[in-house]
Amino acid sequence: MGMPLPVEDHLITMQRDLKRALAKEPGHVRWTMVIDLARCIGCHACTIGCVAENKLPPGVVYRPVVEEELGRYPDVRRRFTPRPCQQCQNPPCTKVCPVTATYKNAQGVVVVDYDRCIGCRYCLVACPYNARTSDFGEWYVKGTAMAEGKLVGREKAGQGYEATPAAEYGRQWPVRGQGSPMGNARKCHFCLHRLAVGLLPACVTTCVGRATYFGDRNDAASLVSELLGSPRLRTLKPELGTQPAVYYLN
Repeated sequence: MGMPLPVEDHLITMQRDLKRALAKEPGHVRWTMVIDLARCIGCHACTIGCVAENKLPPGVVYRPVVEEELGRYPDVRRRFTPRPCQQCQNPPCTKVCPVTATYKNAQGVVVVDYDRCIGCRYCLVACPYNARTSDFGEWYVKGTAMAEGKLVGREKAGQGYEATPAAEYGRQWPVRGQGSPMGNARKCHFCLHRLAVGLLPACVTTCVGRATYFGDRNDAASLVSELLGSPRLRTLKPELGTQPAVYYLN
């Protein structure tokens, strides 16, 4: 008998799905994420990849991984649940914003206009998934010699990685410390800046266990559409009627 054909890496499949989605009109695309909890190993690679991609400061996390211990001794196990913004199709956060700084875009992603946000944090309280954080302008190098500019031959704070503008939402922010988004609410946005140039979200590509799937649920041929038909499918807090675009496989 011949050797079995190799199984295609899901990243290749999703990259092909993404290319098809980007050829469509934006209003015809509905970005969706599916997370297989049976595959998640709790490595937090997605969290770190997100921090690096979006240059997140201390206290700002877009994709935490919640760890739980289930069962009773000696039958005990651990469960890891990545919890990005659920990109609700009926988002409570948009309803409480007094300046309409947060809204749902044409592709179903809830975004924040950082130039409009006034930092009232109403949206943080309204979100039932704790998916939003505030940017208080913290620095990882605070209190170190680098922050004080004392390291010879090294970049001073304000010139290095932490101060580099993030390409979030497809635009370059000003140098950190000189304006928005400091003082504002921040959240996961499915790496819209990466999608715009044909790249999958950072959390998808860094997932060690290939537990995170992404694509257009309006594309019947996409991998996420296939997964949405699984009997293992569920959403977080469905009783709230928020209609998340992030699904989980038990």
